[in-house]
Order: sequence, then C-alpha cells, then structure tokens
Amino acid sequence: MKNISYSILELAIVSQNSSYKETLNNSLRLAQVAEEHNYIRYWFAEHHNSESVGSSATSVLIGYVAENTDKIKVGSGGIMLPNHSPLIISEQFGTLAQLYPGRIDLGLGRAPGTDTPTAMAIRSDFMKAAHSFPDEVNKIQKYFSTDNKSSSIRTPIAEGTGVPVYILGSSTDSAHLAAQKGLPYAFASHFASANLISALHIYREEFQASESLDQPYIMAGVNIIMANTDEEAERLFTSLVRMFFGVLTGNSQPLHPPTEMTDDLKDIIKHPSLHQMLKYSFVGSKEKVKRELLDFIDQTNIDELMTVSTIFDIEDRLKSIHLFAELMDEINLDRK
Repeated sequence: MKNISYSILELAIVSQNSSYKETLNNSLRLAQVAEEHNYIRYWFAEHHNSESVGSSATSVLIGYVAENTDKIKVGSGGIMLPNHSPLIISEQFGTLAQLYPGRIDLGLGRAPGTDTPTAMAIRSDFMKAAHSFPDEVNKIQKYFSTDNKSSSIRTPIAEGTGVPVYILGSSTDSAHLAAQKGLPYAFASHFASANLISALHIYREEFQASESLDQPYIMAGVNIIMANTDEEAERLFTSLVRMFFGVLTGNSQPLHPPTEMTDDLKDIIKHPSLHQMLKYSFVGSKEKVKRELLDFIDQTNIDELMTVSTIFDIEDRLKSIHLFAELMDEINLDRK
C-alpha cells in the first residue's frame, strides 16, 4: 500500500492579544518544526480584509519561509487567481523558483478569499476573471513553459523553472478542471466537506494524463488538533469552534483562547452548517485520531493529508504537529 504524505496549510490566524509580527514569526517557527518532522510541504492561503488572518501577501510569506528553511516545499494554498494578473504571478513564482529551486509550489484557486466588495476593490473585473479561470490557468502554464520563448509576451524568469501547478477547489467544478488538465488536485475539505467524495470520484474518473502527472494525485484538507489526552485536545478545539461560529455569524475576531467544552459549545457544533464545516476535524490523543483518520483514508484513498492546525497557543500547535507526524509515521509503517 502507498505511503500517505502529510503537509500543512497555514492561514496565519491571529490569536487574541497577539500582533501580526508575532503571528508571522510563529508561522515560520511552525514551518521549521514541520521540516524537522518530515512534513512534505507548507502552503500559505490567501485571504483579504480579515483582521484575524495574516496570510494576505502570499508570495511574500512563501519567500520568508523558504529563505529560513532548507528542504520543505513552500507554496500557495492557494493563489486566488482571479485576484491577480497571471503574468505577475508567473513572475513572482518564477523569481521564487530561481531563488529556491525545486521547492516552490503554485496552488491556484478560483474563489476571491474575501467578500465581494473587497474582491471588486482588488480587481474591478474580478467576476469576469473568475469565469475565465480555466483560461487564466492556461496563461500561467504558458508563461512557465520553455515554448513561450518565441512569444511576444514573456516572463523569462519563469520559463523552464518547473514550478508545479495544483488546482484547488471546494466544489465539483474544480474536479472537472483538474482532471481535464491532468494536474494534482487539492480539496478544501477542512471547511467544505459536502462535495468531497463526489469531487474525488469525478477527478479520478475524468483524469487525463499530462506532462505534469501520469496518474491522479489527491490532497485533502483536514483539521488536526492533537494533545496527550482526548480531553486536552477537545479543550484546544473550542478555539476553532468559536472561530467558525464567528465566520458563520459574520462576527470574525482574533482567535480566542481555549475553554472547557461547555454544553453551549456542544450545541453550537450540532448546528447543521457548523457541523458540515467541522466534519473532517480530527481531535484527540494519538490513539483516537489514528482510529478516525484511518477510516477517512480508507474512504477517500487520498495521496496526501494537508493539515490545518487552528490552535491558540504556538506551543500547543507545535505539540500537535509533532504528535501528528509521529502518528503518520505509525500509519505508514503499518501500511507497508
């Protein structure tokens, strides 16, 4: 049986009473520890106009982490392409690839990563660009190709750098596109669980081999909160519950410190919308998470777990990613 790779998606969530600088410095520390524990890649999301999220200048953060690590792949999870000119993105990621050869990933998404008024402020023709997402991806690939040397519009610094392109998605639309283009596919099941199984089925059924990939490659986002005991992990989980509840109610705030899991919080988790968002959250000790995660792996047959660890305190986050790495080592050893 195949090994399951594991990686991290980082949103640089700002904890209450923390500064942006502290948050971004902690993101680097997390990446350095992830590298020590054999996480395969470390991706930054792109979000805008959110006081509680520090990952807005994605390319800048990629460079910051790549410069201060040695081997872990660093990339975007993802660049929300309708916000940007494909030419500028190819220049940015071509530059990163020249500085950090073989270590830069380019994950591309269609969503704005913000609300509609902000998306329009970022790019006035956002809706047109979103509808043209497949063509925008084609432009990115063209700019990275050595065949583009004869074109009148070029990004020479990107040509031939071999930056791998990934398609991100939270719906079945993205599955069709990733399959058609023969690109690896990352599904945002850490908050959008409803279409995971159907999207993976579409991707596998429609996949066409390409120069990039000869068989499907699937990454699935999962929330991972681990501690020495189930009770402590559940306590840490309360910060994520409150954060998602704030998103649903339009009251986003910096990440709250954990509390005991009260009856009120348990009732909130049962709300259909929140329950759907948190469906693929694995919370507990190594024994509990291993049991639940094995079921998920069997159900999805994914190639890589992209973990999100929304935990208030950096030391608790570091502990969680350490325990998860140990767990994945056990799982992969058992699968041999």
